[in-house]
Amino acid sequence: MHHDTDLINIVAIGLAVAFVLGAIAQKLKFSPLVGYLLAGMVVGPFTPGFVADQSLANQLSEIGVMLLMFGVGLHFSLADLLEVKAIAIPGAIAQIVVATALGWLLALGIGWSHLEGIVFGLALSVASTVVVLRALEERRLLESKRGRIAIGWLIVEDLAMVLALVFLPVLADATHGNGSDWRATGLSLALTLLKLGAFVAFMLLVGRRVIPWTLAKVAGTGSRELFTLCVLAIALGVAFAAAHLFGVSFALGAFFAGMILNESELSHKAAADSLPLRDAFAVLFFVSVGMLFNPRVILEHPLQLLAVLGIILVGQSLAAYALVRAFGQDKLTALTVAVSLAQIGEFSFILAALGLSLHLLPQQGHDLILAGALLSIIVNPFLFVWLDRWQARHADETAATAAPELPPGPSTDLSDHAIVIGYGRVGSALARVLHERGVPVLAIDENRDHVERAHAAGIPAIRGNAAADKVLAEAHPQRAKIAILAIPQPLEAGEAIAKLRALNPSLTLLARAHSDAEVKHLLAHGADGAVLAERELAYSLAEMVMATPPYRALRGT
Repeated sequence: MHHDTDLINIVAIGLAVAFVLGAIAQKLKFSPLVGYLLAGMVVGPFTPGFVADQSLANQLSEIGVMLLMFGVGLHFSLADLLEVKAIAIPGAIAQIVVATALGWLLALGIGWSHLEGIVFGLALSVASTVVVLRALEERRLLESKRGRIAIGWLIVEDLAMVLALVFLPVLADATHGNGSDWRATGLSLALTLLKLGAFVAFMLLVGRRVIPWTLAKVAGTGSRELFTLCVLAIALGVAFAAAHLFGVSFALGAFFAGMILNESELSHKAAADSLPLRDAFAVLFFVSVGMLFNPRVILEHPLQLLAVLGIILVGQSLAAYALVRAFGQDKLTALTVAVSLAQIGEFSFILAALGLSLHLLPQQGHDLILAGALLSIIVNPFLFVWLDRWQARHADETAATAAPELPPGPSTDLSDHAIVIGYGRVGSALARVLHERGVPVLAIDENRDHVERAHAAGIPAIRGNAAADKVLAEAHPQRAKIAILAIPQPLEAGEAIAKLRALNPSLTLLARAHSDAEVKHLLAHGADGAVLAERELAYSLAEMVMATPPYRALRGT
């Protein structure tokens, strides 16, 4: 029997329990985050049975925070923000102020200090990007005006929380150290701003050139393993350097690393290749957060928990609704933003954990934030269902007053068309050939740039996950003749194939694969044929070889 296996225990058992509870949450139409947090409670010190090592969990969660922030930076879109800046920037700032003020008032009523109240309120003011994006994507709202406003709003919230992570340690030092010496506090704040400025300048002047260049050179080697390792080394290396050379947080360093990588032409590949490890450590982060949660807070402080839920579900949502309406938007847009913000998530956990470690937040506050997050994430899907029903009841009113949902582009009202799922290197080439030969084509892709490229080529395209019911419904598979799954993800492709087969049993379904196992998986889910890319490449190369003079005579044998 091996000794000192605490790290193996928390990774193996934590991920296993998170998988089981996350799968159950997904089956019940909740966010998997609920399952991950519950998994942390199961392996935490407040429930019977196995108890994971808390110190190791904290270190793993720190890596999770870095990779989460790297992902936020990697998907940060200044263009998305600038499109709706007139609403999103002032609206989000005002909503954060309102929610923080409500949290501060509740904290004062409980008996906490002013600073504890501010940290508590900040943690209640930021919604989960993961939860919102999933809900918008399922409803085909990512490209709509109200969807862009909600996304822009979230970007502003995320940026505000990044700044909060930078300045909280300064406030902690001022409070617990020489808080009465305002001159020393001012100098500490000025030094922090100076270090932050130096780090930003270094990243813009040096990192902006070195990081993409390094990534391109490694990509040129053709080694996927080295490329993935390079991406992770950049994410964690920049985070480490930011903390140890410039004195800023790991989280901010990782966020900037992602932002710089986002400007590279290889950003999509970097995001895809690093996703499995980012997801794994993100799960461990949520598990570690769940370990800190004491469920007794629900029984011991029910009224305070109800007040927290009131701030999350009602207070900041009403503030968002009023702000969006004040900017002249219709009721549907205002309700969409309000419902999107009616929950809190990953940044709330990061702020709560940092506040607890810096003694800027009491344990009770941390528990209330976690309980509020858990319950609000559970409630949020039901609010979106209510919004769908409200929209259906007021369809005539919203159609008359709302701005067009989708940007102008080619019509998607097709029949006898080919649905090409995935508009990357393979899908775009295929769609272009079919389009040139007169075949009506409709593309589906999650990537905004790919969708815009399709529109520019005169090909109708839908942005969204092909496995989502509403996305498939908008592609009109009942009127299509064929669907080609050109995406490299076999699990997502298999799910989409099964749904397409159910919607149109006579539809011809083709897919791409990269192994015999993937071919079997796709055929088992209803595909009529699956092209093994490597095998077809081998056949093509063999044909080229046989066409050369030394072997041309053998072609007929």
